[in-house]
Amino acid sequence: MDEVKLIGFMCNWCCYAGADLAGVSRFQYPPNIRIIRVMCSGRVDPELILDTFLYGADGVFIGGCHLGDCHYLEGNYYAEKKIEMAKRLLKAAGVEPERLRLEWISASEGERFAAIITEFTEEIKELGPVKCEKEELEAACIAAADYKLRILATKERELLEDGNKYGEVFTMHEMDRLLDDMVQEDYESKRILLKLKKPMSVKEIASELNLKPNVVFRRILDLKRHELIEIHEIRDNTPVYIANTREGVE
Repeated sequence: MDEVKLIGFMCNWCCYAGADLAGVSRFQYPPNIRIIRVMCSGRVDPELILDTFLYGADGVFIGGCHLGDCHYLEGNYYAEKKIEMAKRLLKAAGVEPERLRLEWISASEGERFAAIITEFTEEIKELGPVKCEKEELEAACIAAADYKLRILATKERELLEDGNKYGEVFTMHEMDRLLDDMVQEDYESKRILLKLKKPMSVKEIASELNLKPNVVFRRILDLKRHELIEIHEIRDNTPVYIANTREGVE
């Protein structure tokens, strides 16, 4: 694969300035990347990253200030956790997490910027195009917008260092397990929600998504509790569900 599409979200104060220095200094790197300047890497939301892949990007690069040098004090620490969340969602959707890369590059590191972009471009060329179905990425995008995952992504550092409101401090292993479970559950729920654009039973959903019927049933109960789906009809003593278009997907 010769041509790949890369999108770069770069901090205005450091990485973007480093890219500018690379251009002024004529350090060569592949022209595949399209740069978007943001005020802080911490403003790049997992939903935005997943949307970028959904609309055809083969790789996404996030560039920020070195830890401790953030213009907004802690923005890059939040960026780190948000990128980890986005990688979990990519993995759930069957997309290689390596397609998303986070690097700290200062305004004076133009040569390093060029080297990293060259390396990243070659890595994406080796991976080739994104192979997952569009519906899988769409489900990951919807999951990325879920308030529970958004809160966890921004509160992870606080939970690891200071604990929750009950004073319980999480270990890294406990937090990883919690995040993995929540991402998988939310991703499965969003895939089911997308399938329910048309009426389907639990068994039909389980067959199409290759999930166990008891897992599908648990997700169905959760979706119904949040009024995202409703019973469409009873067919041969079996409930058939459909997305609630007022609350669900359109």
